Amino acid sequence: MVSTERQILLLTFYFTPDLCAGSFRAAALVKALLASDPALRIHVITTQPNRYRSFSALASETEEHERLTVTRVKLPPHSSGMRDQARAFLAYARAVGRLTAHTRCDLVFGTSSRLMTAVLAARTAARMRAPLYLDVRDIFVDTIGDVLPRPLSVPLRWVFAPLERWAIGRAARVNLVSEGFRSYFERRFPQQSFSFHTNGVDELFEGLATTPGRRDPSAPIRILYAGNIGEGQGLHAIVPTLAMALGSRATIRIIGDGGRRPQLEEALIANATADRVSVVPPVDRATLLEEYRSADVLFLHLNDYAAFEKVLPSKIFEYAALGKPILAGVGGYAAHFLRTEVPNSAVFAPCDAAAGVAALSSLELVDRPRAAFVEQFRRSTVMKQLAADILAAAPAPLARATR
Repeated sequence: MVSTERQILLLTFYFTPDLCAGSFRAAALVKALLASDPALRIHVITTQPNRYRSFSALASETEEHERLTVTRVKLPPHSSGMRDQARAFLAYARAVGRLTAHTRCDLVFGTSSRLMTAVLAARTAARMRAPLYLDVRDIFVDTIGDVLPRPLSVPLRWVFAPLERWAIGRAARVNLVSEGFRSYFERRFPQQSFSFHTNGVDELFEGLATTPGRRDPSAPIRILYAGNIGEGQGLHAIVPTLAMALGSRATIRIIGDGGRRPQLEEALIANATADRVSVVPPVDRATLLEEYRSADVLFLHLNDYAAFEKVLPSKIFEYAALGKPILAGVGGYAAHFLRTEVPNSAVFAPCDAAAGVAALSSLELVDRPRAAFVEQFRRSTVMKQLAADILAAAPAPLARATR
């Protein structure tokens, strides 16, 4: 017999049930791809849940569904340090090479935030002589120049810039999750074809916005942040001073984990604000929804680096769907997006506690559904558009002999 199924290999370091934007995006995309083409088969190669050391979910090593296979690679224990992350990625890359050594597909798709999954996808596509589609969620080469000290960032950019050029240049098409990335990539890759399919509102958050209600004006404002606690978020650089500036007016609750959590906790103790700021480990999504419901204001922050002026955090879509006031210490494209697309959001300059207090005072402390936003940025709609773009890049299926 001869099979004429169109086959896609999808590489993503994170996949359900892991707790992160990359996981949610990849899972929604797989669903959209399978719904778009009944003659499509997808093999996802990902990792066992590993986004947070303090939160783990059980997942099968191999899952077989109709037209979908998910293979999860077990990684060595690792934390957020660069050496540990490199070791974990090498384990993933070796497994991908082993699992694809004797296979062919019609298209290789890679979704990548830290560049190397994109490079791995490009290498795999080149070996298979298959078209490549990349979904780029961050600008790694740009970011390391800001985040790392110059003696380390300069040699790393010498290494990673050529890899970025090769991977992006090898792709048949590249999607960028933020319009803020446009100038960086179009200037460096004028011959490449780019699309812009953003992150979006997950089905879980659709219709969850509560109706306007009254809060006790004498009670402290409950501010909530949920997500990674790393250098990029810069919580250690804003939360202690913001809590001190707000005094008894507000309490801050942080749910998450990451490389800067110890530094954040040390700063809270040093500033004598630990009694007004609670830091707790990641929770499952059902518990997170309850945390969101009990908050008065949802908080977002990016560190004060030029590279972060291009990004559009996925957290914005999650927060906006809940209808709650949003306090965001962001600049650049994210600030523009919030001001133009998200009513009752207040933006302030990153790491500026005084500006944060003023921005909080400008918010209307009431829940109000953002139905138009949810409709425009529904994840299923965005992923349906991305799926169509991917399938347009895939050639007619190869004829393969089957038993």
